Order: sequence, then structure tokens, then C-alpha cells
Amino acid sequence: MVSRSTKGKTERILVLCVDRDDDLGAKGGIKTPILGREENISAATALILRDPEEPDANAMFEAVRVYDRLREDVKEAPGDCQIATITGSELGGVGADRKLVSELTDVLKNFPATDVILVTDGYGDEAILPLVESRVPVTSVRRIVVAHSKSVEETLAVFSRYLKVLIKNPRYSRIALGLPGILLLVLGTLALSQIPIQPHHVWIAIFLVFGAFLFVKGFGFDRTVRDLYTWIREYSPPPFPVQIAGFSAGAGLLLFAIGCYRGAFIANSYTIENPPPDPSQWIAIVPRLVGEFISGSIGLIVVGICILFSGRMIRWFLERDSRLLRTSVIVVACVCSWRIFYEASQVLINPSLENTDLVIAIVASVILTVVAVSVTSLLHRKYAHFFMEKNVEIGEG
Repeated sequence: MVSRSTKGKTERILVLCVDRDDDLGAKGGIKTPILGREENISAATALILRDPEEPDANAMFEAVRVYDRLREDVKEAPGDCQIATITGSELGGVGADRKLVSELTDVLKNFPATDVILVTDGYGDEAILPLVESRVPVTSVRRIVVAHSKSVEETLAVFSRYLKVLIKNPRYSRIALGLPGILLLVLGTLALSQIPIQPHHVWIAIFLVFGAFLFVKGFGFDRTVRDLYTWIREYSPPPFPVQIAGFSAGAGLLLFAIGCYRGAFIANSYTIENPPPDPSQWIAIVPRLVGEFISGSIGLIVVGICILFSGRMIRWFLERDSRLLRTSVIVVACVCSWRIFYEASQVLINPSLENTDLVIAIVASVILTVVAVSVTSLLHRKYAHFFMEKNVEIGEG
């Protein structure tokens, strides 16, 4: 086909029909995007057979009519044109816009248009037009509004149709029925409680209900609850070793926090029982307060840290991870540090005590740590095959 050119550029016109609320998929089960005249006629026929009052089907037929007129013009002045239909989502919002853009991109890959004639049912044009114009120029917009008779019967039919939409469509029923329902429940509760309902009570109930609705929607609490429900419904427990490590971490951190609280409580009790007579003497009792805090908290803190790392040791053992040996050395060092911190706290509480126990605790801790490092090194060399599988997997990743 010989293409018509404008200022040296080939003119390729795309007649684009947009169904933002995806009635094609929701009512007709039709997959989009739809490219081609016969395909659009088949889809529009299937949709209008499902719902004879569907305006999107009329919009698709109008797009076909515009396309046929363009084809007649092509006979006189050869050019290239195509027809396509894209859809959004029945939920609306960002999801619908993202789907529209994705399908428009697919259509433009198959038919790189230079101009678009946009055909819609008039719903959400202010949201559709910028999305299309950001990717290809829109030279014309055709809005299809289905004409109805002004007779009372058809007016009632149209009214009943939109009433069904308000009742059955969750997007609208939450506001059209949910809010009045909550308001009636509040007033009914007041009536059952035998409280005389005054006119100002009705206004208070209206303000409370609508205020709560605006508050929830404004701060996105409804989306948070929905996401939490989705996460709980789709939650899949982690592997067993990870569960053990997570539980031990929680228990260890809990003991650590309780130990800090206990130490702070003991230090505070000392200041209550022995308050310094002069504010300038607070600096003098700081070492005593630090000693009281360490003495009262170090036991639970060390136990909490050991539990935390013990859970990780079990995980590394089950996963055949070489970090098992390094973590075991950390546990030994933590156990040894308990005596060091305790003896140091006693010196801070009573400086007149001899430092022999503190020195012995430090020397013993150093020796035990060196022994632990040596033992773990020997075990690593002796049972290197036990960790070989995990090391290979890490190297390949």
C-alpha cells in the first residue's frame, strides 16, 4: 500500500477505542488489546449480546464506522490506518491507567501510528486523554453518549439500570449503601438504648460517620487493612531453620530489653534511697549508678545475646553453613564476658574492693576464647566436607 505523506513523514492513523473500566473483560471475558476491524466487530457484538445497553459496545461500533470512513478516504488519497481497542481495569485508579498504557504500548509496537482518533463512551476522558497524548498525538476525540427516549418508561428503565450499578458494583455500593447503612445503625442503636433522639443527634451521627469515612480514606487505612488481609491470606511460613533463628532472636531481644529495664530500675532505686544532697554531687555517683545498672542487667543481657546467637547456630548447622563455627566462638566470648562485666560492676559499686577477681576473670576469658578459636579451627579442618555443599552453592551464586 502506498502511504500518504505529510511534510515528508508517513501518515499512519490509529482509530483507538478506550474502555477504561474494562467492561469487555468483566462482562464479555474478552482479552485485550483488540487490533483489526473484524476482531473489533466480533468483540463488540459479543459484548452487546451480553448487555444490550452497554455504551462501550456502541463506542466500538462507532470506532468501526470512523475506521470505514477513513478507508474510503484512503481510496482517493492513499494512506495507512488501523483500528484498536484497549481497556483499563474495573477497579479504576492507578491500576487501570497502568493497564491502559501497557496495552497502548503493545498496539503501537504492532502499528506505529503518527496520529490517533480517540473514541470513548465519555467516561473518564480527562484521565484517558493525557495518557494517550503522552505517547502519540491525538488529532480528534469522538465521545459516544447513548441517546434515550424522554418517555417516563425509559427514564425509569435508565434509572433502574444505574440503581443496579450502585447496588452490585462494589466501587459505588460502599459509598451509596455503606455510609447510609452505618448512619442508620448508629441511629438505631441510639433508639434501642432508649435515648430520646433529637434533631441535633442526627447531625452529630452524620458528622461522625462521614468524618470517619473521610479520615479512613484520607490516610489510606482501608488500603492498609486490605494489604494486611492479603498478606495474611497469602502468607507462607519460612523454612524451619529460619523460623528457629527468628524465634530465638525475638526471645533474645526480649531478655535483653528486660535486662536493661531491670538494671535501670535498680540504678533508679539507689538514687531514690540515697539522693545526693547537692546537685553537683550527681557526677560523683555516676560510677556507682553505672555499676548498679551493669550488676542488675548483665545476667539477662548475656543470656539474651547467647539465645539469639544459639538460634543462628542451629540454623547454620541445619543449612551446613560454615558460619556455625564462628558463631559458636561469639557465644563462648559472650559467656566469658558475663564474669568480666559483673566483677567490673562490683569495683564501680565499691572501689575499695581488690581487683584480683576482675583480673582473673579477664585472663580466664581470654584463655577460653583462644581455646574456642583453636577448637573451631580444628573442627573446621576435620569436618570441612560437612560444609562443602553449602560453600559450593555460595560460590556458584
